Amino acid sequence: MEDDQELARKVSGLKTSMAEGERKTALEMVQAAGTGRHCVARVLHKENQTLGNSLHYMIMKNLEVEFCGYTTTHPSESKIYLRIQTRGALPAVEPFQRGLNELMNVCQHVLDKFEASIKEYKDQKACRNESTF
Repeated sequence: MEDDQELARKVSGLKTSMAEGERKTALEMVQAAGTGRHCVARVLHKENQTLGNSLHYMIMKNLEVEFCGYTTTHPSESKIYLRIQTRGALPAVEPFQRGLNELMNVCQHVLDKFEASIKEYKDQKACRNESTF
């Protein structure tokens, strides 16, 4: 629960970057008129299709998500529009946060496995070099 609160704080627009002297949020919430909490659109700045597709996959694994889609306006523009719509009373923010958490966990797992493989390779190489002397 504490991780969810920290993630909510990070993605609520508190994360900013400096661009040409003005503060610009890394994440914007775009709410269409007449939509409730079950439908939300987000704009992720300085991101591309790599994050969009991965996040889309993680969010769509949730059975309560009715629709999740993303688009980029132009290949030279570094921002993603992500729209999430849920069934029932589940707020659309929850699958978004859960998807981000799950994606971070998957990335951390891949990184851990990669680093372990590199260490194993270096250890094997060192053992082979020692046995030839």
